[in-house]
Amino acid sequence: MAISKFLDPKNDFAFRRIFGSVNNKDILIHFINDILNLTDSNHITDVTFTSPIQDPVIASQKQSIVDVLCTDSRGIQTIVEMQVAKTTGFEKRAQFYAAKAYFSQANIGDKYHNLKGVVFIAITDFILFPDKQAYKSDHITLDNASYEHDLKDFSFTFIELPKFPKTKEDQLENIVEKWIYFLKYANETKEEDLKKIIGRDVIIGKAYNELDQFNWTKEERLAYDQSKKRKDDYHSSLFEKEIVTKLLKWDKSYDAPNKDYLEVAQYLLSCGFINLREYYFIICANDSDKSDLPYVVNPYCNNRLEIASDYDEDYDNPIMCDLCERHGMV
Repeated sequence: MAISKFLDPKNDFAFRRIFGSVNNKDILIHFINDILNLTDSNHITDVTFTSPIQDPVIASQKQSIVDVLCTDSRGIQTIVEMQVAKTTGFEKRAQFYAAKAYFSQANIGDKYHNLKGVVFIAITDFILFPDKQAYKSDHITLDNASYEHDLKDFSFTFIELPKFPKTKEDQLENIVEKWIYFLKYANETKEEDLKKIIGRDVIIGKAYNELDQFNWTKEERLAYDQSKKRKDDYHSSLFEKEIVTKLLKWDKSYDAPNKDYLEVAQYLLSCGFINLREYYFIICANDSDKSDLPYVVNPYCNNRLEIASDYDEDYDNPIMCDLCERHGMV
């Protein structure tokens, strides 16, 4: 994969820079209008940023980015959240945040007719609704019998990046696809491909320009790198917990010192209890006397050595370290 000069918009610091800063308010306005297909009287022309609603526990774990909470000229609040780490109950948390934003208007007293709606836009870097084929889904409250839209104050839009099928810039057909391509592939985009992506949509060009790492100060780049490290550490921790949980379910004494991990892993893989990625993890995690517990270095290998980080996303052609080679996993 060629190195791009553009950073990853899914990074929490980068996401806030693009969509959550006053200087880039026009990017946010275009994004909301385009994603929600707002036209005519519903078209947003200006927004005011307010403090994001963020659960302190979630924030401390760095699981989510509740980056943007803004209010448009009609008083409608829009929450934009990038969710990178897969987490149980995310759709419930989305409803909780929307309800909390709605409740924040309680100071109007008993004039409930003055309550304004709340829009929640979530971009997830994982599949949230496995039974849905569409990468973008819009959710509103309808009458179960007549399908009339009487309760209009809440709407939810979810964009599931892994479901987005287009991988080349010349496949993009509309502004929504350009935004999603930007969110998913910006850090892989070559400068020579920008004209094809941007076309007449100048705002997309501005969003890319905000990700150009050569426009960032050292302090900004440090904040970006620290955010990336937190995300990587959290993903590694999640993966480790998943493996340990599976092994404990299979054999509660799996960590006995005389356990033949290679034999165990081969058996678990053959019966479908673990997948190939987890198989690599178990073997490499237990081929060193430096650690009694698994310690993730990358999705394939766990030997605490300096190893290659490039690998096939489908786990078909991983680049192995020397321990993996000794185990015949090439």
